[in-house]
Amino acid sequence: MQPSSDANQRIARIAAHLHPSNLQMEGSSGLRRADCRAKGGAPGFKVAILGAAGGIGQPLALLMKMNPLVSVLHLYDVVNAPGVTADVSHMDTGAVVRGFLGQPQLENALTGMDLVIIPAGVPRKPGMTRDDLFKINAGIVRTLAEGIAKCCPNAIVNLISNPVNSTVPIAAEVFKKAGTFDPKKLLGVTTLDVVRANTFVAEVLGVDPREVSVPVVGGHAGVTILPLLSQVNPPCSFTPEEINALTDRIQNGGTEVVEAKAGAGSATLSMAYAAAKFAAACLRGMRGDAGIVECSFVTSQVTELPFFATKVRLGRTGVEEIFPLGPLNEYERNGLEKAKKELAGSIQKGVSFIRN
Repeated sequence: MQPSSDANQRIARIAAHLHPSNLQMEGSSGLRRADCRAKGGAPGFKVAILGAAGGIGQPLALLMKMNPLVSVLHLYDVVNAPGVTADVSHMDTGAVVRGFLGQPQLENALTGMDLVIIPAGVPRKPGMTRDDLFKINAGIVRTLAEGIAKCCPNAIVNLISNPVNSTVPIAAEVFKKAGTFDPKKLLGVTTLDVVRANTFVAEVLGVDPREVSVPVVGGHAGVTILPLLSQVNPPCSFTPEEINALTDRIQNGGTEVVEAKAGAGSATLSMAYAAAKFAAACLRGMRGDAGIVECSFVTSQVTELPFFATKVRLGRTGVEEIFPLGPLNEYERNGLEKAKKELAGSIQKGVSFIRN
């Protein structure tokens, strides 16, 4: 008795898993992942991670594959994308995973995406400042932003690549040149600062970090990171010594991890967690959920600077409302002036990279 046509197709699908590179990677020969889910694909949004094989990208890919709002997950990198794609694709969650390797496949990775998350770039090493990263990561972000402008200009973009204070202005300038810039759709991810602030404050208060909310404004590097400890929820008070210690630790949390890893990496796992948390908030906003508020580094008129991180309300089109700073105490007002001075130079550095 000859196997039926359906049975042959099932056998072919099973056999194809013995050669994941053929199965997973777009543009390769053999059975494609898209053909393996002819019907029954999960409803939701199409998400791309650019830099998916890196230290942040891999755990971020894992976490996004677990998000029930993701129907299609595209994993792009210039190296090792096939392995990460094969690995993540074996998870029994709804999102269909497709991999894309190298510059020639960037456009395919981006076409039709609703949300693009960018952790691409080199990580910080001991002794490295975020400015040291600029020379390398600025060019990477420019290339990826050009791809987004061409292939998915309406996508919401979550930019993680450091230095965020400069890379967000770089992406904005690329989009402006292409005529696709929508300030509501370009968001610098500063969630790790908020996650750290919540955790460190909870330690001092002796409570669960999930019960704490600390607004963190300004930027995403050193003194530009300004936790508003006077606005902590639940309301509480700190001694001047606690304020100094908490502010310093929140501002230098990245350095704390880099030094602890002693050359073996930077804050990749906590960053991936924070990025997934922020992306999930964006997806809930895109779905139409009400009251989705997060801090993010965005085009802003809250200060005289063109970009600034504050609380924003997320919705179907990205940033739908930007909240003011609220009342600041003297310590925070002084910190704000220091943050703005540092931030102005970083923003200009990013703008000049594209314009000059």
